[in-house]
Amino acid sequence: MIKKVGTLSETKEKIKSYLGKDLEIKVNLGRNKFVSYTGTITNVYPALFQVTPSEFYSGKTSFSYSEYMCGLVRIKEK
Repeated sequence: MIKKVGTLSETKEKIKSYLGKDLEIKVNLGRNKFVSYTGTITNVYPALFQVTPSEFYSGKTSFSYSEYMCGLVRIKEK
């Protein structure tokens, strides 16, 4: 179920405001598995945004806006 975060354009603007800042990223992998790491958003595209991890992380580093809106990806400023 999609939680109410706002419209897609509001979400894109919020992600753009995080561009270049140090962030805590928490990714839901399903079945109560979560991965947390620190990184920065390096690129923002029309359909997705790219995260560059600060430390070694071999997982997925680009996410769609719908993943953020659904709560599968959580972003918090450090």
